Amino acid sequence: LGISGNDPGRLAGMLRTEYQGCRYSLGYPACPDLEDRAKIAGLLKPERIGVHLSEEFQLHPEQSTDAIVVHHPEANYFNAGGRS
Repeated sequence: LGISGNDPGRLAGMLRTEYQGCRYSLGYPACPDLEDRAKIAGLLKPERIGVHLSEEFQLHPEQSTDAIVVHHPEANYFNAGGRS
């Protein structure tokens, strides 16, 4: 995607997400509603690879994960309007 050269040089910058390519997982502040995971599961059909969604909207087996990956030059964690 041509964005790796923009990564911060220090850990503090990584922790402040001063880079493109953040991963947004359900249940965290950017996507707090775990019920949305059912919509994603309906589209992707994770049971094809042995992953199942529980009644509590958790993925099984443990350590399974899903995410929304966004690539846009102005996208960042809480402010889609650009970097501040």
